[in-house]
Amino acid sequence: MNSVAEEILSYMGSQAFSEEDFLAHYGMPRRSGRYPWGSGEEPFQHSGDFLSRVEEMRKSKFTYTDEDGVKWTGDNAIAKSLGYTSSDFRTVCAIANNERRAVKVAAAKALKEKGFNATEIGRQMGINESSVRSLLDEKAEERMNQARATADFLKEQVDKKKMIDVGSKANLELNVSKEKMDQALYMLQAEGGYEIWGNRFPQATNKGQLTTQKVLCVPGTPHSAIYDFGKVQTIGDYITRDDGKTFEKKFHYPESLNSKRLEICYAEDGGIKKDGLIELRRNVPDLSLGESRYSQVRIMVDGKKYIKGMAVYADDLPEGIDVRFNTNKSNKLSKLECLKDVKSDPDNPFGALIKEEGGQYWYTDSKGKKKLGLINKTREEGEWEEWKDSLPSQFLSKQNKVLAEKQLGIAKADKQSEFDDIMALNNPTIKKYYLDKFASSCDSAAVHLQAAALPGQKYHVILPLTTMSDREAYAPDYADGTKLALVRYPHGGTFEIPIVTVNNRNKEAIKMIGKSSTDAIGISANVAGRLSGADFDGDTVMCIPTHDRGGKVKITSTPELKDLEGFDPKLNYGGECIKDSDGKEHYYRNGREYRLMTKTDTEMGKISNLITDMTLIGATEDELARAVKHSMVVIDAEKHHLDYKQSELDNNIVALKKKYQGKAQGGAATIISQSKGEYDVDKRQGTPRTNLKRNEYKNNPEKGDIWYDPSRPEGALLYKKADDADYQITKVNKRTGEVTTITKTRQQKSTKMAETDDANTLVSTHRHPMELVYADYANAMKDMANKARIAIADTGKVAYSREAKSKYEGEVKSLLEKLNNAEKNAVRERAAQRIANANINEKLEANPDMKAKDKKKVSQQALSKARLEVGSVKRRDRNIVITDNEWEAIQAGAVSETILKRILNNSDPDSLRAKAMPKESSALSDVKIARIKAMSASYTIAQIADKLGYSTSTISKALKGGN
Repeated sequence: MNSVAEEILSYMGSQAFSEEDFLAHYGMPRRSGRYPWGSGEEPFQHSGDFLSRVEEMRKSKFTYTDEDGVKWTGDNAIAKSLGYTSSDFRTVCAIANNERRAVKVAAAKALKEKGFNATEIGRQMGINESSVRSLLDEKAEERMNQARATADFLKEQVDKKKMIDVGSKANLELNVSKEKMDQALYMLQAEGGYEIWGNRFPQATNKGQLTTQKVLCVPGTPHSAIYDFGKVQTIGDYITRDDGKTFEKKFHYPESLNSKRLEICYAEDGGIKKDGLIELRRNVPDLSLGESRYSQVRIMVDGKKYIKGMAVYADDLPEGIDVRFNTNKSNKLSKLECLKDVKSDPDNPFGALIKEEGGQYWYTDSKGKKKLGLINKTREEGEWEEWKDSLPSQFLSKQNKVLAEKQLGIAKADKQSEFDDIMALNNPTIKKYYLDKFASSCDSAAVHLQAAALPGQKYHVILPLTTMSDREAYAPDYADGTKLALVRYPHGGTFEIPIVTVNNRNKEAIKMIGKSSTDAIGISANVAGRLSGADFDGDTVMCIPTHDRGGKVKITSTPELKDLEGFDPKLNYGGECIKDSDGKEHYYRNGREYRLMTKTDTEMGKISNLITDMTLIGATEDELARAVKHSMVVIDAEKHHLDYKQSELDNNIVALKKKYQGKAQGGAATIISQSKGEYDVDKRQGTPRTNLKRNEYKNNPEKGDIWYDPSRPEGALLYKKADDADYQITKVNKRTGEVTTITKTRQQKSTKMAETDDANTLVSTHRHPMELVYADYANAMKDMANKARIAIADTGKVAYSREAKSKYEGEVKSLLEKLNNAEKNAVRERAAQRIANANINEKLEANPDMKAKDKKKVSQQALSKARLEVGSVKRRDRNIVITDNEWEAIQAGAVSETILKRILNNSDPDSLRAKAMPKESSALSDVKIARIKAMSASYTIAQIADKLGYSTSTISKALKGGN
């Protein structure tokens, strides 16, 4: 044998892998006591090659009896004898195999450098030629070294961060396998004494649920340290794209625009007509919108400020200026005073999440250097189409009663048709699955009171056009000449609905928006002003085709209220900001300091409910104008620092609340405003049960079960009061010393509609006809939900067939593999909860006076970012798509009901519905004919045919009474 090969291969003997040497390198430190070496009884455990001895133990079918008298066999016996857990034993063996292979790779490489071919190398090493090629395969070598590279990277990270999360699925953050991650962590423990500790903590948005974490710490870190969640950092900002060879950052702190490249177009210069629009010079590498023509973006400026708005390209920017920001602010302010302050959060400097994919981008500068672009997208062209297409009561209740009856009637007919389809299913498990979802959707429909969408109704983001008439709009998603009613939320009334005619020939619009846009609409500043003073920074409007020839939809639009003409909340209630010696801001108006708003959502909810109640009950135009003026101030008060309290006094809002809501502090008065109103109930626990008369005599009061309540409708949900709902507090009378004990009950939030069995209980004393229409709709939804739950109780179980399982063995295996892959996300979600919790706690510590609205926002942002970090997969990307053969296996009973439920809960909804629901037949059922007739009130025959997938002749025949 060649001397080089002999030298290297000899290193593979007992010297290289003696038990003591191996454990000195990889075994767990004896000080921990968790992995004692040499606790077995084999006579050869202190000599020879580690892997060779393991292989010999396996060959001899080694057994081991522990101190409790339990006999172990196989690898478990070997692991126990050496003091390992089974998982650590697998890890040690894997590391040893890598080391053994590393020596062989070194020998093969040395022989290759000597000029030997694969055949000769194999002969000298005593292995076949294919094995030699495998040893010389660079990719295979990289995989072999991945654990070491990962260990080196983790060591670098933990040395810098002190504590890092390495819990379940943390390997996905680095794009390495779980096995390689385990090996890397084991190396760090064995070689450097690094600590790994674990614990459980409450979830960020659901404190009743716990999440488990695993933390890698520098040597000497006590277990208690990991309870300081804010100090446990993540590796989620890094990822490997080359199998662990190198690691790079995933999220990058935004680059900053030099303010010398920025121009402000102030109100006096026409900026008020494009308020919120960001205009970019074309073909500037660091200011690219990519494939989009418009996007909602954030751009950092001078490292301390940022611009927020809709970005488009412009061709009239002055020389030296690459960005122009349009604002309604006065030119009395400096350039930077018109911009927003960067947040002190390094992970979220804009207070908004940047798009996960395509939010940031890289480009190569003129010197060939890779750099991060200045554009940070939150949303881009095509993404405004995802808005919900139902019709909110906030709008419909202010229209005429006939239109409301039509759309709510269609919604009821749609639900009845869906129920009919579900009841026709023959697989009981699938039927129960859809009935449960149907019942929940009906419960939700009763609370939210949303009607069926109108034909052609869609949401669009608004962009400003200076050359467009106030009577027209550019909307390439609609045909030229189409009349559109524009509605913005929160919606004050019919006086806030401009009706415009589509003009798709406007040159300015074509250049800015393009001819193929499906989710943008160009309008003038005056039209935007009528839409509750909308800005062009990403505000959206609901577009409804109306007054078309042959169309059946006519949206009521009344002239703008006279008292609102020329009213600008910013000009009327804006103030002057003066900073004191400590840098704290104070706002003054007419020489008086005023308090800033801190709870926009709460105040906006109050005034919106008041306007809704006033509209239904019949307020005068003057009264409505007062309320709407105040709403316009409220919606912008926190954002633009307006004096909303003075607006409340000037418009005498208290008097309006007394007159239309019965009390000075206000409060929802009609069913429209009361439905979603908060309602406190005793704290509940467990899954609610269905109220069934058949359970009347099965109650077990001793166990506290509630199975039947004769005062409730059959099919209603019954909740169990939480065991810890009641608690006691003691009070001591300071004067007498008397101690009294008071029992209190913990509460949780629900809604008024969810807690009533009859929607009529929420109708005001005025009993406006529109209220009765909505009450009838809500009760119809509640009734359908109850019927669905009763049907669930009457539906049996799927008949599981072993014969079918055997026949469809391949399909069952495929389904289980898909299920396993889909359910992996639950583990990633647990890791995301821990990361989010730490992030939230850190922010609350820094800002203990954070408002409830901001806490909610911070929690949502933290959880969204954490899900991104841990690789939590979007539902649509992990959904199970069931094949025809797999569906056949399911229908034959090849999988159990329990497994099938899990499969259904992780299936692609569209694919599942296509397979599960009955195929349409040429003969229409009575329920479907009823649905078609309900739709005919708002839809043309062609529109109904297109929406339901039937021919126009079938629809026409159904409407004429045929089948």
